[in-house]
Amino acid sequence: MRCDSHIHIVGSAERYPQLPNRSGTMGLAQTTTVQRLGAARGITRFVVVQPSFYGTDNSMMLAALDAFGGHGRGVAVIDPSSPNLAMLADWHKRGVRGLRLNLYSPVGPEKSIERDFAALAEIARRVQWHIQVIASIDKLVTHVGLLTTAPVPVVLDHYGVYGEERPHSEAGRALLRLLSSPHVWVKLSAPYRVSDDPLETKPNRAWLDAILAVASDRCVWGSDWPHTPPHESRAPAYRAIDYAGLVDDFLAALPPSFANTVMRDNPARLYGYPAHV
Repeated sequence: MRCDSHIHIVGSAERYPQLPNRSGTMGLAQTTTVQRLGAARGITRFVVVQPSFYGTDNSMMLAALDAFGGHGRGVAVIDPSSPNLAMLADWHKRGVRGLRLNLYSPVGPEKSIERDFAALAEIARRVQWHIQVIASIDKLVTHVGLLTTAPVPVVLDHYGVYGEERPHSEAGRALLRLLSSPHVWVKLSAPYRVSDDPLETKPNRAWLDAILAVASDRCVWGSDWPHTPPHESRAPAYRAIDYAGLVDDFLAALPPSFANTVMRDNPARLYGYPAHV
């Protein structure tokens, strides 16, 4: 079973209000829609990631997991200063497997990797989850020591958000060294977030090959559906990205021997899916 390891689900603004300081209100993005899109490419498992505009209100993400049943997993956002372990245990039963730290497109209180990462990692350790970090490459390489000594798996969003860097640059080599750590994973997702083209669907081959060379057993693929706009954009419209085309372009760039590893086996291990169901 193939897995889309990075999607967002968005409900009606009336039932699931978005944070008031969001640049605009994101439209509906429903489980039934992404299931239909995924089925056309053999994708039946989905990881719902809490988006920035819902803050720490995870109710939409949890409702989506209930709708996906055993085919869904979740990554939540919480306030690390006041964890409720009984609540997190319930979330685990519903499919949550990670906590997200957003240092890239935060809405609401400012996040700090120095302050928040260690607290989240300790909570994740207690419930046997991972930490998912979205941050630009400069923040990641500045805090390599913190990330490489984490007591839990660390998952980096969107190719490590390498920006203008290349694998052979100083920062690029530092990111690859970080990705060589046996507990650090990376999402091969949203090529448009690391491209000058806001509609790019093809991965950068140099980066893809470099990452696979050091972390092929810790790479997972994600669509980033419904493709929220650049975080500096003032318009709330989703990007005009074709889901099937995004999948096809990724598989065309991926060496065929890695297809099952990245899209089936690795996510089954990371998110606790049955391996052969």
